[in-house]
Amino acid sequence: MPKKITQQELDQVCSLIARHPEGVGVDALLTLMSSNTSRRTLQRRLSTLMQDQRIVSIGKGPATRYSLAKTIAPEIATNHLIQSPRAAYLAHIPGITLSVEGIEIRTQVSLPREKRTPVGYNMAFLESYYPNYTFYLPESLRTQLHSMGRSPTQQTQAGTFARDILSRLLIDLSWASSKLEGNTYSWLDTERLIAHGQAADDKDALETQMILNHKAAIEYLVHNSEQVGINPDTVIALHALLADGLMTDPLTVGRLRNCPVGIGGSVYQPLTVPQSIEELFGIVLQMADEIEDPFEQSFFLMVHLPYLQPFEDVNKRVSRLAANIPLIRHNLCPLTFLDVPQQLYVDALLGVYELNRIELLRDVYFAAYHRSSQQYAATRREMAQPDTFRMRYRQALAEIIRNIIQENLAVNENTIRQHLPESIAETDRPRFMTLVNEEFKSLHAGNAIRFGVRPLVFEGWKGRMG
Repeated sequence: MPKKITQQELDQVCSLIARHPEGVGVDALLTLMSSNTSRRTLQRRLSTLMQDQRIVSIGKGPATRYSLAKTIAPEIATNHLIQSPRAAYLAHIPGITLSVEGIEIRTQVSLPREKRTPVGYNMAFLESYYPNYTFYLPESLRTQLHSMGRSPTQQTQAGTFARDILSRLLIDLSWASSKLEGNTYSWLDTERLIAHGQAADDKDALETQMILNHKAAIEYLVHNSEQVGINPDTVIALHALLADGLMTDPLTVGRLRNCPVGIGGSVYQPLTVPQSIEELFGIVLQMADEIEDPFEQSFFLMVHLPYLQPFEDVNKRVSRLAANIPLIRHNLCPLTFLDVPQQLYVDALLGVYELNRIELLRDVYFAAYHRSSQQYAATRREMAQPDTFRMRYRQALAEIIRNIIQENLAVNENTIRQHLPESIAETDRPRFMTLVNEEFKSLHAGNAIRFGVRPLVFEGWKGRMG
């Protein structure tokens, strides 16, 4: 006679399924279960949960996935969960809405350390993720993020939007990311340091260094947006820039760690074997690079880089800037972490470290991105839409303007028509001729160099034209 399934065993399976909002298969669930759980035992529990309408199945045969049934209204679940004053306090974050799962995680990681079970690095947490099949961010959430993050430069060269707002991005991201590390620089202090090189007199030199390191790392990502990628070289370079002057041993700057580390206030013990750290570092970045959606890619890095702790220190800072790589490359609004409470961010990472649960960090990520997109909404509206027609024919435009000036010709319809480059499509010629006329009207010795015309050459032509 089969052993009776306990409520605790069913709740455990539900908890594992909850980590995968878009469904998870039997094989992935088995990797998360204890080693003495057989496939048959797991299938019995899944069958019971299906009968109880706590989960639903998606697909058929070996491709079957399971997800939680949406049978409990969120507001009812929330009210049930936060009956205690302590839980209600943990759920109240000004300006940030926490999910039911997020509140549950925050409640668990806020227990005293002696009431939390010590854990080590769980390989199954990473192994259960399949790029472009598993999603930490549900499709509906990704759709919202894309809508919020869309910029007027999305179809242009990688990094264009970040370069356009760089002066503000340097201040916002340097300040907010440093603040999450306990840095006491104010936003205005940060602005003076970055924009004018004025260090705050009442601040520690290490705090000043932290801000300047962020500035250097952000500039590296933005100015090299077409070269940087989700790979070991880029992430190690980020560590070298962010850790410069802040590590006890300078030799650890820009190097994977070869010693044990602890997490303050946590019962999580990261990996200690250098070979395993190096191997998993490569695997994490390879998996991240395979993810197609930039937001899922960004969030995956925020989860798994801190969880691995590949460096002796500065891991969280590296993950926050690495999370911006796919956003910058896709000309999406950057993630600046403005107004993210430090303790909430710490609790969210503790949920990853100790419970392998991402829901609270997902709540933080969404709220932080919403705030970032609001911050740059006005900037986006002020940015002129790129003239794609002019961009398409910029070389032909330079060619015709340069030829007319060098041949000392007057600007008129016949001259322009005679010098039209063959690359101009017949249907585009009237508009292109108008564009040439407009450029000549605004041309002067100072900007003629854009078309390969030296100031003296321009002045000579202008003088001959009267």
